[in-house]
Amino acid sequence: MEILQFHFSGEKPVRQKAHAGVVGSGNLEILLEPAEAGQAEVVVTTSLDGNGEIWRCVLQRFFEENPVCVKLEINDFGATPGVVSLRLMQVLELAEEGSEAE
Repeated sequence: MEILQFHFSGEKPVRQKAHAGVVGSGNLEILLEPAEAGQAEVVVTTSLDGNGEIWRCVLQRFFEENPVCVKLEINDFGATPGVVSLRLMQVLELAEEGSEAE
């Protein structure tokens, strides 16, 4: 079990909380909440040790394309980078729509 923390700059505010995914084999959940202007904070709790650089790359790409001001809590159980990217886009869409998905 490893806990990773990342910080990115953000420009676009997000107004509401959102949740996407479930913690399970090969999957992850993401909890999103609004953050102060100009910042994004991410805490990843993952079952796989030693993948910090991969997480940094996936998250950096997401925030370059979506410079939102959020706090993300990610609970991972071995998701691939593709699944991570999908869930990130999903939770952002849900925050903008105002619903949740499993």
